[in-house]
This record gives sequence, C-alpha cells and structure tokens, in this order.
Amino acid sequence: MDSSTAATDAAPLLELDEASVMRGGRLALDRLSLRIAAGEHTAILGPNGSGKSTLVRLLARELYPLARDDRRAPVRVFGRERWHVAELRGLLGIVSPALQQDFADDPALSAGDAVLAGFFAARALGLDHRVTPAMRARAGEALAHMGAAHLRDRPLAALSTGEARRVLIARALVHRPRALLLDEPCAGLDLATRRHFLESLRALARGGTTLLLVTHHIEEILPEIGRVVLLRDGRLLREGGKAELLAAAHLSEAFGLPVSVQRRGDWYAAALD
Repeated sequence: MDSSTAATDAAPLLELDEASVMRGGRLALDRLSLRIAAGEHTAILGPNGSGKSTLVRLLARELYPLARDDRRAPVRVFGRERWHVAELRGLLGIVSPALQQDFADDPALSAGDAVLAGFFAARALGLDHRVTPAMRARAGEALAHMGAAHLRDRPLAALSTGEARRVLIARALVHRPRALLLDEPCAGLDLATRRHFLESLRALARGGTTLLLVTHHIEEILPEIGRVVLLRDGRLLREGGKAELLAAAHLSEAFGLPVSVQRRGDWYAAALD
C-alpha cells in the first residue's frame, strides 16, 4: 500500500470547512462545516430548500464551493481536495433521482450496459471502452446483490422506479466503493417496494459499505444509521446521535412546523401536529 492509499484509508469520509455554494444568485450552502468518519452511517435530514441536494451535487463534483482568501480547502473527501471523477467513484458511489432521470432519456440503454458503463464513469458504453470478462462478472455480482440480475437485458428506461433504483445502486457497487451517497432513495416508491428496498440498503450497511442517506422522511432512516445531521437554509442546524436528534423539538425546529415523533422498534415516524 502506497502512502496516498494509506492516507485515504485513514482519513474521514467527508470534511466540509465553512463550504459555501451559490445557486441562482443565492447561497444554497452557507459556510457549512461538517465531518463524517469512514464507517459512520449518517442521515442528512432537512426540508426542501435546506441545501441537501446542493450538498449531493457538491460531493458529486457537479458544483464547486466558493473560493476563499485563506486558501483552506472547503471540501475534502477521504482526505483529498482534488479528485478525478472516475477515481472518486471508486470510493464514493452516488445515486440520486437526477442521475436516474439522465438514464431515462436513453431508451436503448440496457440495465446491464448501464452498470458496465459505471466502470468508466460514463452514462453509456462507448467505442473506446474496453469491457473485460472480470468487469462483466463483477457487474453481474452487483446486479445479483441488489436483486436485479433478471433485469440485465431490459431497457433501463422501461423499468419501474424501484427496479431502476436497484440497477443504479448496482452500477455504483461495481467499484466496490467504501461509501454510498443516496439522495432521496425512496422517492417514487410504493410502500411495499420501499420496504424491500430499505432492507437491501440495510444489507449493504451490515456488509461494510458506509451509507450517507439524504432525505426529508425520517421513516427512511435505517436502524443501522447512528448519526443524524439536520440542515436548514443551507446551514448546519444540529448534528448528533439518532436518538437525540429524532426528537419532536429538533425536527419541529428544522421543518418550521410542530412535528410529533413515534418510535417503533428501531424505526421512527413523524407526523405534523
């Protein structure tokens, strides 16, 4: 193991140091500071407009933080400020509704090819992409792990929301990443599909993949998640243990409305009072 690999292994998964991002002429993230350790399953929770999606796009290298005079790095992922996107995907897989929509625009792309294209950080396989037998085997393993092996030859755009979500997580898993960032992973799923999908995510968490779950539904926060980050207006409102943060007072503060919370075993549910 070389020194750069050792440093990456030892570094926190994510460090934000007063990171600010402008979108549409306003601060979508406002001096946000946050540190998440590798192996620390975390839920990032907040209402619409709190900065959750901007944070996802920042980590996906689709947006960039404002430069600062002090030259401190506002964003580090696994200890590094700069990454090639393909290299970063080998450590941090990202699945979001926006990514799913991108694939919906290609009616000819099969689920299997979408997963294989993940090796090249591409939306589809190109003529310059050399797919090896080992890649095909790993893609098959990832699809099987997500219960989606039977979807390999079907057009991705023709799949249900839940089926496509499983395929895109398999695409992220071909790299065997250390962490997965999941943006609103249950959006558009019915109750039964959501339950099965969340059980698949629990298996990933128990298997050693660090999960960062971005949501505004506390019902989706897995029992394996131990830490919660509350965002509001692009700023860090509170962070801490799940049992402490998923309380009526804190959620009411975050969402700006009176919220009641129920705990059912290892799961939580919220309702407006």
